[in-house]
Amino acid sequence: MAFTITKAVIPAAGLGTRFLPATKAMPKEMLPVVDKPAIQYVVEEAVAAGLTDVLMITGRNKNALENHFDRVGELEATLLMKGDIERLRKVNYATDLAEVHYVRQGDPKGLGHAVLRARMHVGHEPFAVLLGDDIIDERDVLLSRMLEEQGKRNATIVALLEVDPAQVHMYGIATVEPTDDDDVVCITGLVEKPSREKALSNYAIIGRYVLQPEIFDILEHTPAGKGGEIQLTDALQTLAANPSIAGGVYGVVFRGRRYDTGDRLDYIKAIVQLAVDRDDLGPDLRPWLKDFAKNLE
Repeated sequence: MAFTITKAVIPAAGLGTRFLPATKAMPKEMLPVVDKPAIQYVVEEAVAAGLTDVLMITGRNKNALENHFDRVGELEATLLMKGDIERLRKVNYATDLAEVHYVRQGDPKGLGHAVLRARMHVGHEPFAVLLGDDIIDERDVLLSRMLEEQGKRNATIVALLEVDPAQVHMYGIATVEPTDDDDVVCITGLVEKPSREKALSNYAIIGRYVLQPEIFDILEHTPAGKGGEIQLTDALQTLAANPSIAGGVYGVVFRGRRYDTGDRLDYIKAIVQLAVDRDDLGPDLRPWLKDFAKNLE
């Protein structure tokens, strides 16, 4: 049965230890990428693909996430009184983006456990999962393509990216077979963060999934895996190995622009890459960068 998917789940309970001390009191999802927190880019992507019901899986000290997508009357009144309509528009835009809900993960048992916490909200419908560390450039199509494939195949769809073989140990890695579509592959196996020697491909799962509701039953019975956590990759491997359960697992191969904000160096690169393409910042930033780079030689 085909569903119009409207629900997005965004796991956001991580401690952000790689960004300490900045994340001692601020959620890593609220770190600014130019002038918007990383989490807003992810919600905007979900909404642009038609997903207007957003559930965030949070943890302790994540109140800033709720505050960001809530009304802030005093600030709005101040901006209105000053006649600063453009900044008021930006504040209200974040507030009105989507219907956002929140649930605590509780025990930090991994991504699979975080997704399982969405069960009551999602119910028996397919849904999307978007990880906040990956920002997909709004000019490149990914999530809407995945939703299209899910509707066509009635299967689980994940986003894949071909990575340098030296980096396979950082990702869930898929074994794939071609389909009739150049950018869609059938996934026959998945393994979480294999060594370079044990990886059977360089197709890495990046942080976008469109999942069948059967994933919840599988996660319920998935034992702790890599790192002592319940791995979503392990549950997806069960689906891939048993395609009769829920249509199997397919991958959409992404060849566009992706910004990894989960790593300090890549976070800095993401800010620069996004800023140079902006009409309000790029014209001044690009020549400055050229001069800066020249002085490093």
